[in-house]
Amino acid sequence: MARADTRRASRGGGIRRLFTWRKLLGTFLVCCLLGMGALYAAYLLVPVPANANAEATMQSNVYKYSNGKVLARTGKMNREIIGLDKIPEKVQNTFVAAENKTFYRDNGVDIKGTARATWNTLTGKGKQGGSTITQQYVKNYYLDQSQTATRKLKELVIALKVDQRMTKNEILAGYINTSYYGRNAYGIQAAAQAYYRVDASQLTVAQGAYLASVLQAPSQYDWNSATDSGRRLVQERWNYTLNNMVEEGWLSASERAGLKFPVPKAPKAAPGMEGQTGYIVEAANAELVRQGVNETDLKAGGWTITLNIDEKKQKALVKAVDQQLEDKIDRKGDKDQAVVQAGATSVDPKTGAVVALYGGVGATEHWMSNATRRDYQPASTFKPLVLASALENDSDTQDGRKIGLGTVYDGTSKRPVEGSDAPFAPENEDDRSHGMVNVQTATNKSINSVYAQMIVDVGVGNVKKTALDLGMKDGKDFGETPAMSLGTMGASTWDMAGVYATLDNHGKKVTPTIVKTAAHKDRTAEPVRAIGSQVISRETADTVTKAMTGVVQSGSGFRAAGDYDAAGKTGTSENNRSAWFVGYTPELVTAVGLFGEKADGTGQVTLTDTINAGRANGGRTPALIWGAYTTKALGGGSDERFDLEIDETDVVEPVPSRTETSESPDPTPTPTQTQEPTPTWTPTQDPDPTPTQTETQDPDPLPTRTRPTRPTEPTTPPDPGSGVVSDSFP
Repeated sequence: MARADTRRASRGGGIRRLFTWRKLLGTFLVCCLLGMGALYAAYLLVPVPANANAEATMQSNVYKYSNGKVLARTGKMNREIIGLDKIPEKVQNTFVAAENKTFYRDNGVDIKGTARATWNTLTGKGKQGGSTITQQYVKNYYLDQSQTATRKLKELVIALKVDQRMTKNEILAGYINTSYYGRNAYGIQAAAQAYYRVDASQLTVAQGAYLASVLQAPSQYDWNSATDSGRRLVQERWNYTLNNMVEEGWLSASERAGLKFPVPKAPKAAPGMEGQTGYIVEAANAELVRQGVNETDLKAGGWTITLNIDEKKQKALVKAVDQQLEDKIDRKGDKDQAVVQAGATSVDPKTGAVVALYGGVGATEHWMSNATRRDYQPASTFKPLVLASALENDSDTQDGRKIGLGTVYDGTSKRPVEGSDAPFAPENEDDRSHGMVNVQTATNKSINSVYAQMIVDVGVGNVKKTALDLGMKDGKDFGETPAMSLGTMGASTWDMAGVYATLDNHGKKVTPTIVKTAAHKDRTAEPVRAIGSQVISRETADTVTKAMTGVVQSGSGFRAAGDYDAAGKTGTSENNRSAWFVGYTPELVTAVGLFGEKADGTGQVTLTDTINAGRANGGRTPALIWGAYTTKALGGGSDERFDLEIDETDVVEPVPSRTETSESPDPTPTPTQTQEPTPTWTPTQDPDPTPTQTETQDPDPLPTRTRPTRPTEPTTPPDPGSGVVSDSFP
């Protein structure tokens, strides 16, 4: 035992003798000396480049249609170099406060920040910043935007030398003039014009603080296209910048307290991006950035980008909007009609290719793309997603009946939903009550009270999950209450085209993609994986398709009917700020939206009494645009049919007895209306029974494969001031 203790003591003493604090300290000092020696060697060996980097002579990007024909060439540098004497001193200070408070005191580098960024890059923890203004100027002017350890080391060494050879004012001027601010603006002069329509000399401190803040993430922080999260983050950085100015003594606390966030003006496109070209190029660039292409590298040019845009379909979409909307309104002479904005996205459901896109009247006149904006509600075009979730989750009604196309619900307007902690009693359009109706009829006529109850039956959380699985975005914006059934979140025509394409594709996820290929002389971009996995069952997707064929054949979307199989859904949002028709044939999915926007682009307004008397329903102009485009895009029509796998036993259930009455139902879209007696339920019928013998209701069978005859227009227009979410007949 004594020998064992002696051996252990001997080994322990040996380890202590090997790792004494003197040896550890000596090793550390040697490593420091070696590191300093390596840095000194790098300092001697790495020269300051004689010339600016290739970005100073930017190349063009070439954008081509899917057939190889050139659509556009871009890449002209939007920059005007100006001296610091043209920039107010406090505006200069905003950039220092935002990026590098110690700029006037440091030697041009941040060793700790650079070491941390280099280590994180080497260890795969992500690309990190950590650079001073001098380092960023060196990166912008002499080097490139790659995030490698070698480039970071060069940046550090050159920054040390530049700091010794140039004044702080020269470095600051170089940084402000070479940085990219978004909106195709390089340098503060171009940025001042792009965001505030003023010269840099006229910028206020608040505006300068915004431009300094937006440098951190130009795409994410552009106020007009930012998500709620992006807007919150840029406001936080704006406040951070101004607070740092107070801390450094560049701004008084009282002046700081009086500053308000300066909302930028709506963006305008650079020359050469007229018509739909600018919208298409913008969408392609955004997709490439999402796929990992560095935004600055993309702006530097040299890319050949072949798009999925079909030239003939693109022209057909523009022509359809012109014929059904633009040729019928007076934008310049009628201020009410001037608020109407149109957007559309058309997708091939088998490939995910975006074959046509309509962003607005023209990218140089209205830069915000109405095809990709997400600030308007999709309204009742969301209802099919509620039905999809009900089917996918095998959901039951409150009284235990399985939900299907034949399930009967109470369609009374303002009927309080049952089983929800959040009270909700939605009004149907024009406050019409429909009595006891099956789900097919509720879909055809877009009955709010039915779908509000259905989302409670299914579970709001389940519906949200289904919607996100199908391709909806920004789930945090959903508002998880029964009102979600009426499409109260934000969505774009791009989003909705993708969601409906997934339904058309029998439940296999479709992610719309506008870029077919993108190649540079020394790299390529990874394409979007457009067709994904099965996100809902085929039977669920096909049953929803079956339901929506009724909307086109005998429901609110009858104006979209043509010589083709079609399914779709209308939507009209709260206060009539947006009107939609989203539909598809077996070959083509298209989402069309109309949006009410203030003339200066700063807010939303109603579409009521603009393009027609009363509400601008989704079943009117959007459906007409959709039908005109689809007919042309399919060469006049199509013989291809929906291949649906559905449960053919889905029949109407017996109607619970009721004593109360309801208002007259919507007129049905037939050339003449006839009254029919209340049907008696049998297992083989699919009627739409009424609550009393005195009220009539049209039987609304599941849609059949017969070409509908377009009905006459209703003689009585709807109430212009109804302001109700969703729509029934226009």
